[in-house]
Amino acid sequence: MKVLLINGSPHQSGCTYTALSEVAAVLNEEGVRTEILQIGSKPIQGCVACHRCEGQGRCVFSDLANAALEKMEQCDGLIVGSPVYYAAPNGALISLLNRMFYAGSAGLAHKPGAAVVSARRAGTTSALNVLNEYFTNAQMPVVSSRYWNMVHGSTPDEVRRDLEGMQVMRALGHNMAWLLKVIRAGQDIPRAPLEPRQRTNFIR
Repeated sequence: MKVLLINGSPHQSGCTYTALSEVAAVLNEEGVRTEILQIGSKPIQGCVACHRCEGQGRCVFSDLANAALEKMEQCDGLIVGSPVYYAAPNGALISLLNRMFYAGSAGLAHKPGAAVVSARRAGTTSALNVLNEYFTNAQMPVVSSRYWNMVHGSTPDEVRRDLEGMQVMRALGHNMAWLLKVIRAGQDIPRAPLEPRQRTNFIR
């Protein structure tokens, strides 16, 4: 079993990475392999609604979105972490997720997902809600913790001193590992069918 963790921060070893590393450590202890994918600080192309990805499972723009989808083919779960900017996730991460989920949501269906957010003080709840919407739209079971999946601090050291936040990260790791094991134990049970999407416009 393997989980992909996407670090949606431009800082490779910052606060978001610190939170994700705590989750990854627990997953590793539980026998689940992990990989942290760093989005970096380079611009990420946003979705242009060209619809050329439909049925392809890949975006027409070849960059990190397709790399993440390729990695997810070998992964059983996904955790997305982001810093909080103006009460929302990082814009570059949103650009990546919009294309990743629009082009490849069929390959993500039924794989557990979780979001983690990091902030100095506030805006975490709204940012967390935005990220969770991707999972629910793609038929991915959402993994919870013992509180909302957030940490607080301006530096990695401050995040590590957020004892409750670190405990929440560890609980998230245990819950993700447990759900993956439950799914594997029931792998002989057929997965729910994926019906072709029906689109109903409200203005006709």
